[in-house]
Amino acid sequence: MRTANDFACLMGALMSDIIEGAVSAEVGNATCKAGSNLLKVVEMQYKYGTVDNQPERKNLVLTTDA
Repeated sequence: MRTANDFACLMGALMSDIIEGAVSAEVGNATCKAGSNLLKVVEMQYKYGTVDNQPERKNLVLTTDA
């Protein structure tokens, strides 16, 4: 997944698969949890990230070099 549209398509397909019974509730739950964590990282990147020679892109530094 690289774009918000990719994410939306995945979630839409997952919902359809769960409703049809093609995917178990456990798999659906795990996928939704992973998606939620991915969105949280994107949110943190835009909130706390720094600009690195590209005004429209931010990089979130999780650790510093020791």
